[in-house]
Amino acid sequence: MKHITFYLDFISPYAHLAFEKLPEALMGLSYSVSYKPVLLGALLKHHGQLGPAEVPAKRDWTYRHVQWLGHQHQVQLQMPSVHPFNPLPLLRLAIACAGGGDPNRYVCETLLRHVWHGGADAVDTVRLQPLREQLAPPLAPDADAVKARLRQNTDEAIAAGVFGVPAYAVDDKLFWGFDALPMLRDYLRGEAWFDSPVWSSARQVKSEISR
Repeated sequence: MKHITFYLDFISPYAHLAFEKLPEALMGLSYSVSYKPVLLGALLKHHGQLGPAEVPAKRDWTYRHVQWLGHQHQVQLQMPSVHPFNPLPLLRLAIACAGGGDPNRYVCETLLRHVWHGGADAVDTVRLQPLREQLAPPLAPDADAVKARLRQNTDEAIAAGVFGVPAYAVDDKLFWGFDALPMLRDYLRGEAWFDSPVWSSARQVKSEISR
């Protein structure tokens, strides 16, 4: 059985799409998943990138694209009334629900649907209060241990080469994006391509460019 580390930030519509379709994409395979909340903004800053919503033309395209993808894949997705937003309250709530560890699928699903269903303000304090009551975290979301775990998750993601979300780490391989789910499935199936020179040469090209 392979283990997948799923890096996500609730601010990302692509993370929502990938989360919803992961079970279907990997149907019939034996695997386990841990969900790691990370701060996308910190990943982008580390790699010197802007988020899609920070580039006006890309923002317009992204918002149309993700809603088409939701329609195409039959995943409910409405843009929240404010985007981008500060995802820290949701990220910390997820970790608080796990007692400072990795949240389970139910918690992540609840938080993602809170953001991407209904088109409301994702971090409006009036909406956050019943959400906290529903999830009943054993730790306070603003506890030092929770904040430290989020920083640790993000630092570990950066060290693993994660540059965006959703990202899936399996063995020593990293897959990025909603559209990488078929590629992830092929790897878990033992597709021989991943042992071919193509994968190695692609990694070498990346190494040469970075010098």
